[in-house]
Amino acid sequence: MDRHLEAFLEMLAAERGAARNTLAAYEADLSDFAGFARRRGEVALAAAGSDLLRRYIAGLTDAGLSPRTAARRLSALRQFFRFLVREGVRTDDPTELLDSPRLPAPLPKALRREEVTALLDAAATLPGKRGAVAVAALELLYCAGLRASELVSLPVTAMAAEAPLVMVRGKGGKERLVPISARARAAALALRDPKKPSKWLFPSRGAAGHLTRQSLHGLVHQAALAAGLDPERVSPHVLRHSFATHLLEGGADLRSLQILLGHSDIATVQIYTRVLEERLRALVEEHHPLARAATPA
Repeated sequence: MDRHLEAFLEMLAAERGAARNTLAAYEADLSDFAGFARRRGEVALAAAGSDLLRRYIAGLTDAGLSPRTAARRLSALRQFFRFLVREGVRTDDPTELLDSPRLPAPLPKALRREEVTALLDAAATLPGKRGAVAVAALELLYCAGLRASELVSLPVTAMAAEAPLVMVRGKGGKERLVPISARARAAALALRDPKKPSKWLFPSRGAAGHLTRQSLHGLVHQAALAAGLDPERVSPHVLRHSFATHLLEGGADLRSLQILLGHSDIATVQIYTRVLEERLRALVEEHHPLARAATPA
């Protein structure tokens, strides 16, 4: 084993308490690069330059390795060369100017439709006024795809009793009209108290005069617990994702989804097509007879 690599692994074990599997992963990643350098007649591992490293990272992508694998190997190389600089073996770090492989955006997390139904039903069971507020908030989050900040700051004038629409002020002060269901509209209008008029649809005694984002998250958390759902999987943003995902599954086009969500760029909503593709792929793999692994006779 290269003596500098050995010293690096010893440091990881002694100073960072790295586990055996972690050390093995670092050794494998760095040894892979060392082999790459040897095959090209290049210098030893510790003397590698940025050009060689850049060719190595590019070669990982060309070889079909995932961006996450390439990013992990680059991370190992960065830590190794920083260690060499710290130990005085090198005066420069050849990884400083290297770009990390671009990782794919994470897929939005969405609840299943039956989970949304259970969540809405459970919200109504919360005690006192919290139940009514939770129902109205969850109905609007899911049926209109609102951001948490958009929901809590809705004025009473955003919704008229006779119109199945809500006027939403989104990012940058841009306004959009979003259709809502009769059920969501009724739940929101039921919050109005003639004896205590307020300019806000979700009034509060706090300094802002309306429900805070923290309070909204608390209501969603309580409703999730009441529904028997993991509260870590449920949030206002997850309900917004569920709104978009379920619309796309139902046949909505990306342009309409962009308008409803209030995104300025259609590329932002294209990620939802990946959600649909993943679900369809899983459906085929689970149910199509030719996708199943053959079982031995």
